[in-house]
Amino acid sequence: MANADGAAAPPITLTDFKPETIRGTPGFFRVGQTHAGVWWLIDPDDSAFFSRGVNAVARGAESPAAPGEVPAEEMESAERDLVKRTQASLRSWHVNTLGPRSAPEFAGRGFAETDNLEFINVAPQAALRLGGARVPDVFDPKWVEAVERRAAERCVWRGASAALIGYFTDEGLNWAQLPPENEPARVERPSLLQICLSLEPSFPAYHAAWEFVLAAHGSDWAMLMRAWDVDLPNKEALRQLTLAERALTSAGYRRDQERFSREFARRYFAATAGAIRRYDPHHLILGCNFGLAPAAAVIAECVSPHVDVLALSLPDPAMGERIDRDSRVQGMPVLASDFSWAHESFTIPVGPDEAEELTSVERMLSRGRRALERAFTHPALIGCAWADWSDAPGDVPPFGRGLVHVDGREAREHTELLSHLYARAETLRATRPYFNSP
Repeated sequence: MANADGAAAPPITLTDFKPETIRGTPGFFRVGQTHAGVWWLIDPDDSAFFSRGVNAVARGAESPAAPGEVPAEEMESAERDLVKRTQASLRSWHVNTLGPRSAPEFAGRGFAETDNLEFINVAPQAALRLGGARVPDVFDPKWVEAVERRAAERCVWRGASAALIGYFTDEGLNWAQLPPENEPARVERPSLLQICLSLEPSFPAYHAAWEFVLAAHGSDWAMLMRAWDVDLPNKEALRQLTLAERALTSAGYRRDQERFSREFARRYFAATAGAIRRYDPHHLILGCNFGLAPAAAVIAECVSPHVDVLALSLPDPAMGERIDRDSRVQGMPVLASDFSWAHESFTIPVGPDEAEELTSVERMLSRGRRALERAFTHPALIGCAWADWSDAPGDVPPFGRGLVHVDGREAREHTELLSHLYARAETLRATRPYFNSP
């Protein structure tokens, strides 16, 4: 790293961190905040570490021929060569971390790793998917037991790994939250409390939700309807409202929805963290990899000691503002866990002048550069991961999502800029203060 004068800045050592902020176990990856107020990962050798990752590093179209088409010895040699070329490419792009869904053969050789435990999938019968929600039934003992089994299966064997930064509990959850009341009016889908009240009675969340709202309103249906400013004759009428995708949005309902969501989130993070810590007390817990705009009620429970890092999926030109807003809720360090400028928000014009000024590719790369440079200077950010190693079938270069195309060719439209930015990440953090205005 270099300081503002261009001279080499002194390395950040363990003595530069506030001891009370450090989370994790010595000899493994930890996280902490310096006396200057900047969050960093701390590697097993006690040095500051900024994670520069790529997710889902795996074999693509360049994979060797299928078994039987070539002799086994040639197949093994081709596989080793592919692994070496992939690792060399990653190092040349200044990548130091392999994200979730990466194939194990690409690990090692100096790369850190993150893992996703996918607790949403451990008990499919306990997943809530009504009205857009995608969360587990945290009140179901069968889900809690399944979380314990998944942690035992996945965390014990990784517990001694010095290369592992930590675990995501899930990704792609939909907490079914209402937007703030001060946002412009738009059609709303039912939110988490309404959804739980409308489930089949076989779900424990159904009973927990009804116990919650009735206890809060004197077990009086008429009192509940008045509080929510709605006129429904019975529980079935509420269920039909939910199935018709008509949302409750009154101030009284919002208060109950927020309280219930906090309890729901508290149970989720307590159950997942408790299971992970029992089988692997050493590695960091990176939370559930929130998508766009997680609600404050849920983020408020995504905190230490249950969660060490707030993971945010940020395919967004305003990622710096998102990091700033969401990290302030509880002063959490942030990992931008799924960043990519191969997203519509980076290519669409925001005004007629811009449409004439730049091509779509130029606009994508220009916005991507600004977004990542700005995010790298935020004191809460501890790392960033490009969302996908390879294009998906149907992706059209130069707007594919991967760093390699489906035929194995390097996606230079992405790698050249990403490599340049990853190479400068630590220097940007050391030399450019973050400002609240772009």
